[in-house]
Amino acid sequence: MLAAPTPQRRHRAPNPARPAPRVANSAAHQAVLSTRLTPRDRWIISMLWEHRVLTSEQITSVAFPSYRSGRQRLRELYLWSVVDRFQPFTPTGSAPMHYVLAPAGAAALAAQHGFEVKELGYRHDRAVGIAHSLRLAHTVGVNEWFVRLIADAQRGGAFTVDAWWSEVRCARLFGDLTRPDGYGRLDRGGAHAEFFLEFDLGTEPLTKVVAKLVGYSALAESTGISTPLLFWFPTARREANARKQLLAAWRGLDNPDAVPIATAAANLLDPSDEQSPANAVWLALNAHSSNRSWLHEVLPTCPRPAASATDLPVVLPPPDPMPPLASRPAAAAR
Repeated sequence: MLAAPTPQRRHRAPNPARPAPRVANSAAHQAVLSTRLTPRDRWIISMLWEHRVLTSEQITSVAFPSYRSGRQRLRELYLWSVVDRFQPFTPTGSAPMHYVLAPAGAAALAAQHGFEVKELGYRHDRAVGIAHSLRLAHTVGVNEWFVRLIADAQRGGAFTVDAWWSEVRCARLFGDLTRPDGYGRLDRGGAHAEFFLEFDLGTEPLTKVVAKLVGYSALAESTGISTPLLFWFPTARREANARKQLLAAWRGLDNPDAVPIATAAANLLDPSDEQSPANAVWLALNAHSSNRSWLHEVLPTCPRPAASATDLPVVLPPPDPMPPLASRPAAAAR
């Protein structure tokens, strides 16, 4: 849940998967896969490469008309060695299945773009290793934030998610200055609104959170691009405490206006409504009123994107965050 992300301490160890016969990743298998993988399958592969891990609920909520059909297709991709899966341990209940990219999926992705798997830097042990990572809860939480935004775009149609860059991609591009948890761009009828996301689980001191403003200020000065910065906190209390420190640090920047900031808290979302980060839970850091705004109201728009996928000095361009149109739940409902 976006309003109650699973804390890292609950991810103590993955439950062993049920044994199932899987196809070996051979040349013959790759030839067969070329006739079986649909555009939606290839979208899932690209998203797993970009964002490392996605849960069954995250994938099915935006790419399948029903959870049952999504679970069945994901199982087939698992048996074909296109994806791997694990289920983190929880003291009560059960966690959703978590999916990562498997060797056959990496080979298909590399071939699609004219590369060898080794050129992608893919390693199976590293892909599966996130099951034991201390950043698993944070990675899943960030991905849940963006997936909820994509689901909102599919329901309403007022905007589309034009770009979603992972923490890894952001680190490659901006890591010498700052390391955002994600970069996003919305398209509202030809007007684009971009932002950086800082997703807070309440596990690190606020002084460390606030110290990140220096890096964002340096990035804005270096690029000449003023990109809004969004802080997402778990509770309104932590947000209130953070806002005091953020405001003091923001005013101390050389050019505060180059780093527009807005904050929100997860527990402000209405539990009876669709829980989306696009909802009216945002408050600009320098706001003179306590009235919360919708996400699009705190993001200034520009006529064209500040950067495009072809400008990025990385091996593969970022995948389209929106799944193929024919496979979207909203399209299927119509």
